[in-house]
Amino acid sequence: MFRIIFVIDLLNGSVVHAVKGERSKYKPIKDSMICDSSDPFEIISSVKPREIYIADLDHIQNIGDNFEIIKKISGKTQTMVDIGVKNMADVKKCAEIADTVIIGTETASLEVIENAAIQFLGRINVSIDMKNGYVLTKDMTMEVRPEELVRRMNEIGIKDIIILDLGKVGTSAGINEIFLKKIAEISTHNILVGGGIKDVNDIEILEKSGISGALAATALHNGNIPIGFIH
Repeated sequence: MFRIIFVIDLLNGSVVHAVKGERSKYKPIKDSMICDSSDPFEIISSVKPREIYIADLDHIQNIGDNFEIIKKISGKTQTMVDIGVKNMADVKKCAEIADTVIIGTETASLEVIENAAIQFLGRINVSIDMKNGYVLTKDMTMEVRPEELVRRMNEIGIKDIIILDLGKVGTSAGINEIFLKKIAEISTHNILVGGGIKDVNDIEILEKSGISGALAATALHNGNIPIGFIH
């Protein structure tokens, strides 16, 4: 079954609208068709998602954390959480509050991914963070084409791969069908896609392309993807 995973970006305890990875410009959600609040618990109560992707923007930016909120959410529904993992200590912290730990290429090394996959077998998702077609990473060993990095991940015992196009986050700009179909063909893992998904038609294209799931926030808040799709 194709998975539509509800995304909440937490900043100072509130759900914010993420746009293009420009975190300094993120503002609390408003004018949402889901809920007239930016409180994470009220939004989740309105949506009732099967699983949630949570980004802890405070921890990612080293200005605090939302761990208590995330831990409570994890007690109610399945969570995959991005706290901006840099090292194994971060992996352990995240594993204490989330069902699945997200390790992004933007902040972590390949070595951390490999070690985490062994130590937390079946609980690691790798986010291949991208912008303008390039992998975002500080690790020279991952400075390769996204397709090549997906091939390398085939050798590691992770759960899912997230292809996250940060330049498209919050924009409803659409998806690159040809590229994503190629990624799905290369990978032995399930592929989840985030960034730019605009409507139900995009969901149908992804499903036909062999993609296993989509991360969605903006298209749910503006009503282009009905809430019923994620129940």
